[in-house]
Amino acid sequence: MATGTGPALRRGALIGLAALTLMWGLNWPLMKFSLRELTPLYFRAVTMTGGSLLLYVFYTARGQDMRLPRSAWPAMASLTVTNIFGWHFFSILGVHALASGRAAILGFTMPVWTVLLSIVFFNERLTPRIAWAALCVMAAILLLLGDEFLTLAGNPLGILWMQLAAVSWALGTILMRRSRLTLPTPVITVWMMLLSSAAFWVVAGVSEPFPTWNFSAPMWAALIWSFAINYGVSQIIWFGLARELPATASAFSIMAVPLVGILSATWIVGEIPGWQDWIAAVFVVGAIATTLLARKPTSLNS
Repeated sequence: MATGTGPALRRGALIGLAALTLMWGLNWPLMKFSLRELTPLYFRAVTMTGGSLLLYVFYTARGQDMRLPRSAWPAMASLTVTNIFGWHFFSILGVHALASGRAAILGFTMPVWTVLLSIVFFNERLTPRIAWAALCVMAAILLLLGDEFLTLAGNPLGILWMQLAAVSWALGTILMRRSRLTLPTPVITVWMMLLSSAAFWVVAGVSEPFPTWNFSAPMWAALIWSFAINYGVSQIIWFGLARELPATASAFSIMAVPLVGILSATWIVGEIPGWQDWIAAVFVVGAIATTLLARKPTSLNS
């Protein structure tokens, strides 16, 4: 029997990480599928609310004190704007405008943006490694942007949405690293999700028609996946794995997510990736490898 330490634990952690990578990758085409019957902002409001309440109940049942001290509200609000709301707001607009695999590629430029923003605003050193990563990301963006302009049904604005999402997530990651909040990670994450959920209901209410809720059975299944698996189970697994995984394993997982998104989109939403998508994916995976394999990875959103 496994003792809970050593190689057995490492194998279990890597199996969990593989499952997590599959969940996050599948989520991109499943979001695209859901937007056939539900508008983007209401989709975020519904699924994030369900996921955050699920996590709140789960951690409360495990004895975690989920109360948020009044002194933590200002810091929590500032972290929420970038780390959760900004990423999820712009990324769902990007998924709505682009092929889901393409959106996943562009969203996972985040690690490079994190380093670049740290260089610009926090005086970190620009190394040849980071310069190369930035060039790879720029090549991927320009390649996909050019294809969107040339395609009859292309939507170049979707590229902008996904880069704003990646930059927002990157900025949130930097602010989280520099935050003085001492609360447990699940408490911080759940409360950021709850606050973002409330904001999404407000924004959706003033900009989109109220849903009819007359969805097909596959749509209901996709919604359940989105809040129970993407916002629920995957977050629980990630919190459990984040401290025990080797940095390289986490980095390779991050690199694999957009690839899973591209491959699974073919049978979930019928998207056929073009050569531009594959080359852009190679550029972005290379940029992530260059950036993360020498650094400690950060937690993920989807």
